[in-house]
Amino acid sequence: MGSLHEIWERYRERVAFCVVYIREAHPEEGWVVSANRDMGIRVNDPTSDEERHDVAVTCALRLNIRMPVVIDAIDDSIARAYGALPDRLYLIGKGGNVAFQGAPGPIGFRSKELELAIESELGLPRRSG
Repeated sequence: MGSLHEIWERYRERVAFCVVYIREAHPEEGWVVSANRDMGIRVNDPTSDEERHDVAVTCALRLNIRMPVVIDAIDDSIARAYGALPDRLYLIGKGGNVAFQGAPGPIGFRSKELELAIESELGLPRRSG
């Protein structure tokens, strides 16, 4: 979240940011990763909106997410509409259309590409470096 938080700090007065918590990528009933085990993280796959809310709050606190967090309903309507699993960066442009769609994460989670798209959407000169 570090680089994403930096972009949020830089542009939050001009761009509305949010993290959308979607279906849990590594539940106990699915693909468990060793890093979660090492950190004592064990999450059951939520079966209701309330359970998903509780997991999302825990995630936001653990990751120290500073920007607003919204939660996809248990029917996964947002994740399905945006092809967001397991994670993905998006920029919705001024007209309400997708101005940037990052590649599927975590490999495709490239915050610099999002920042360039934000600068383009805002009509800002490209930053160096």
